[in-house]
Amino acid sequence: MTYILNEQFTSGEFSQDSTRAGFGRGLVKAGENNVNVVALTADLAESVQFHHFAERFPERFIEVGIAEQNLVTVASGMAHVGKIPFTGSYAAFSPGRNWEQIRTTIALNNQPVKIVGSHAGLNVGPDGATHQVLEDIALMRTLPHMVVIAPGDAIEAERVAQVVASDNRPTYIRLAREKSPIFSTNEAPFEIGPAYVLREGSDVSLLSTGTMTAQALLAADQLARQGVSVEVIHVPTIKPLNEETILRSVRKTGKAITVEEHQIAGGFGSAIAELLGEQLPTKMKRIGVDDQFGQSGTATELLDHYGLTADKIAQTISDFLSQVDQSATI
Repeated sequence: MTYILNEQFTSGEFSQDSTRAGFGRGLVKAGENNVNVVALTADLAESVQFHHFAERFPERFIEVGIAEQNLVTVASGMAHVGKIPFTGSYAAFSPGRNWEQIRTTIALNNQPVKIVGSHAGLNVGPDGATHQVLEDIALMRTLPHMVVIAPGDAIEAERVAQVVASDNRPTYIRLAREKSPIFSTNEAPFEIGPAYVLREGSDVSLLSTGTMTAQALLAADQLARQGVSVEVIHVPTIKPLNEETILRSVRKTGKAITVEEHQIAGGFGSAIAELLGEQLPTKMKRIGVDDQFGQSGTATELLDHYGLTADKIAQTISDFLSQVDQSATI
C-alpha cells in the first residue's frame, strides 16, 4: 500500500501537534468502541492527556496517585478479569520506576496491559536529565511478550490507541510531550508490525521511529537537492520488527542509518543492528544520544545539541556516505 504523506508537510507548511494529544483523543475513541477499556494514571491525567477519557467515562477511570508500582500492578489484575487497561505516566516513572512490576505482573503473566510512557526523549526540555528518559526502548524491548510502539505523529498516535485496544498483548507506547510535525493523514495505514516506506531511494536506507521520522523526511529532502537518494522507512513498531521491509530496503541500498530520540545503546538502532548482523551484514550508522544524559534547554536546542535536527541528520548522513565511499576505494 502506498503511503501518502500529508500535503501540508510536503509543501513545507506543516501543522504540528503532540503525540500525547493524539493518543488522548484515540483513547476516548477506543473507550467508545469497547466498554472494557479502562484508564489509570499516577496523578498525571492531564499531562498524559488521559483527562479526556476521565471526563467521558468517569466510571472507567482510576487515579492511583503517585504510586507507579501500584499503577501497573492494579492494571494487571484488571486485565486478568477481562478489562483492557491503559496506564499513563511519564516514561521516566513508567517504565523507569516500575519496571520490575511491569516485568513480573504484566510481561511474565502475558497480561494485555497498555503501558503509555509519555514525555519520553529529550523534548521534555527544561525539566532536564531526570525527566528526559532515553533508555525506555531498551528496557521494554527486552521483555518477553512485550510489543513496543513509538508513533510518528499525532494522527498516527490517535490510530495507535484504537488499534492496541483490540490487540491481546502487553504493549508499551512511547509518546512525546512537545508538538511535532504531522506527516501522516487519516488515510495513512497503521497496524502493529509493519514498517512503512515513506520515500523511495537508492543510496542509503534511513530507518527512523517516533517523532524523528519527520526530521528524517526533512533531512532526505535536503540531501535530494544535493543529489543523494535517501530511502526513508518509518518503523513505528519497534518490537516485533518488520524484518521483510527493512531487509528489502537495505539489500537495495547497501547501507543503513537509524535515527531515534533515545540512547543508541540498546534502542531502536540496536534492534536494527541485531537484525542486520544476523541476516544481512551491512555498513550502518546509528544516530541518537551517544552514552550521555540529557540536560535543560528548549526542545529545539536539545535536538540540535544532540544532532537530531534535520540539518544535523543530513550532515551525519553525508559524512557517513563519504566515509563508506572512501573505504570502498582503499
